[in-house]
Amino acid sequence: MSNPLIMKLEHAGGLEDADRATLMALSAVTRQVEAHCALSHEGDRPETVHLVMEGRAFRYKLLPNGKRQILGLLLPGDFCDFQVAILARRDHSIGTLTPCRIAEIRSATILDITTRLPNVARAFWWATLVDESILREWLTGLGKRQSLERIAHLFCELLLRLQAVGHATASGYDLRLTQLELADVAGLSSVHVNRVLQELRKQGLIEFRHSHLKILDLSRVRTLCDFDSNYLHLDLRTA
Repeated sequence: MSNPLIMKLEHAGGLEDADRATLMALSAVTRQVEAHCALSHEGDRPETVHLVMEGRAFRYKLLPNGKRQILGLLLPGDFCDFQVAILARRDHSIGTLTPCRIAEIRSATILDITTRLPNVARAFWWATLVDESILREWLTGLGKRQSLERIAHLFCELLLRLQAVGHATASGYDLRLTQLELADVAGLSSVHVNRVLQELRKQGLIEFRHSHLKILDLSRVRTLCDFDSNYLHLDLRTA
């Protein structure tokens, strides 16, 4: 079975066989976590780093009035909270959206690997920088894109991210997000999200079958939301 962590970090470039063996061992021990479970809460003192090997997880903040903003979608191969190997407390919460297979890695192990293996350290750094780049793109979308553009842009992003770890075809993937969850990503109401999805269907751009999203005309969708994949940094480069 392909390892999504290795598939993702290959995009950083420079990995050697010994690095891949270390990453394989790092992600070998996992546990099953049910959907809608908390992996960590804001303010917790971190002991382990969580790595998604299967399923969907998410970063989020809860406001005092109970409203939620989803800050990141975590796909196979994604570290949920890599920075907590350094930081004293978690500054946001992490939960599962679907049933997940999660690897839990001690912070000391992460620090040891980054000290001993410069190629892996560089790949981890690349992954952190990409997370920051995605967050900047989401902030831009929340501030400046219209609702239709926000949702279309997210669909394009998820297609490329899931393709990179072997979890999408050329035009589709299992979205596995409810309309309420999409609303908490896009800063919209679930009613508004429903209208956006209906409009995308009406224009012949997408179709849903169960939880599977198919983008019927990727070129038109990319044009609609002015999608530029540069921020995902999936072009290979030499270390």
